[in-house]
Amino acid sequence: MQARAVIVAGPSGSGKSHLAARLGWPVLRLDDFYYDADHPSLPMSPLGLPDWDDVRSWDRDEAIRAMEELCRTRATSVPVYDLSRSARIGSHRVEVVGDRFIAEGLFAPDIVAACRERGLLADAICLVRPRLLTFALRLARDLRESRKPPGVLLRRGWALMSTEQAVVARAVAAGCRPLTPARARRELTASL
Repeated sequence: MQARAVIVAGPSGSGKSHLAARLGWPVLRLDDFYYDADHPSLPMSPLGLPDWDDVRSWDRDEAIRAMEELCRTRATSVPVYDLSRSARIGSHRVEVVGDRFIAEGLFAPDIVAACRERGLLADAICLVRPRLLTFALRLARDLRESRKPPGVLLRRGWALMSTEQAVVARAVAAGCRPLTPARARRELTASL
């Protein structure tokens, strides 16, 4: 039997990576499929930086290929992306021991339909929490990881907070179930 993916979507800072870590399941980080900053068609934000919130900054086809391989063979090699450098800095191997893994990232909703059609999908959820909490957690994470200069992170975080409801609505429209991180953890743990 092949492995299947639980797609975890949600706004930046909603707890996708944290949920995956708490579950202890293998994780395919979809954000590692961003294009490098020198990619010729990379969209730019009004701040003069790559627009990491635009789906055109992300290699959807490569992400789906990796998911297919991971489901079929239970192992695949994926890039490691460094947001502070806006570049891929290497690769690592993801392996699945059981029958499920987490595929999480900002653009996860964009592959739900393709994964469902290919029989790769076990579930699709979108994490939701209060916007101010998401803003604070995202800012703390981004500062801790030195993703960008603090001023950029504040401006970007404020802009993301204003679009958070649209991100959730898009994920739900794509087939994700909206759940709080705590409820998602309970449901996914019980599903085993």
